[in-house]
Amino acid sequence: MNPIISDSFVMLGRTVREVLPKAGRVCIVGDTNTMSLFAEEIRASLKTEFHTVAAYTFPAGEEFKTLDSIRGLLGYLLEQHFDRGDALIAVGGGVTGDMTGFAAAIYLRGIAFVQVPTTLLAQIDSSIGGKTGVDYQGYKNMVGAFHMPSAVFVNTKTLNTLPDEQFISGMGEVVKSALLADKDFYDWLIENREAVLSRNPETIGEMIRRTEQIKIQIVNEDPTEKGIRAYLNLGHTIGHAIEKNSNFSLQHGCCVALGTIAAARMSERRGYLTEADLKSVIDVTGAYGLPTHFENAVPEEILAITKSDKKMHNGRIRFVLLEKLGSACLRDDVTDEEMLEAIRYLASV
Repeated sequence: MNPIISDSFVMLGRTVREVLPKAGRVCIVGDTNTMSLFAEEIRASLKTEFHTVAAYTFPAGEEFKTLDSIRGLLGYLLEQHFDRGDALIAVGGGVTGDMTGFAAAIYLRGIAFVQVPTTLLAQIDSSIGGKTGVDYQGYKNMVGAFHMPSAVFVNTKTLNTLPDEQFISGMGEVVKSALLADKDFYDWLIENREAVLSRNPETIGEMIRRTEQIKIQIVNEDPTEKGIRAYLNLGHTIGHAIEKNSNFSLQHGCCVALGTIAAARMSERRGYLTEADLKSVIDVTGAYGLPTHFENAVPEEILAITKSDKKMHNGRIRFVLLEKLGSACLRDDVTDEEMLEAIRYLASV
């Protein structure tokens, strides 16, 4: 499934109708931020194809990515008598997409949903691949399910509403994707930095397309993460631990960027990358406004948090490293000492 990339919502209704020809009703799901910005335009497009367009809004913020929020949405769907022939439309960032997809996965044992991501992070990463879920007891996405969206509809103009910090956060996943699978794209990011940061429409469209294709190709080969799909977790083991350690005050993509530098450091120490390669990763990360180091954190505490990582396998973390720029590898022999050294390195870069 290739996402539809457009510069408006005009074709959204027709797109949803084409992928869900028998659907009777749809429900737009979003948070207080995105619904105030896009709900009416999206509703108007969907009204051209569906006789009933309902809407459900929940509070914005990672702290509301909980089972309690899911209960609220499920209760609304029950009250409105939504059935298996109906569908949900997730409008927003990764939190909205993950929650809506999870609700769609478990309501009546599964109904259809469509992703309409409005942040860069969601457009190039979380909306693709069918991972859904909520945070649980302080750990990200610990409860969830695989449930593929019927379509992903990207309106690039929604990025014009993003604060700079959210756009930069999305770049953490873009750089990560290039590093794990496409050296040519990594070089393209270096050459096109100014156009990307100025949000040039053509450049942004090309960047989104290339990043999406990396994830789509990997997901198609390994839809339930039994093998190479784990490559997409580059930067996430230590990144998620840093994110939790900050009480989620740091943007997700920024934490992934830090985790990716840590993985590059471990790869360099193992002899996979050269010192120049590691410097390149740090330089490109910083050039996009992403953090290259952190302060006021205890490395040992971050290491301890990694022990609750979902990627644990037989008591060991399946760690994604870089065998070279543009090529990831999976290792299950990474030691605590290696991780701790890399985390300490982040405090000294």
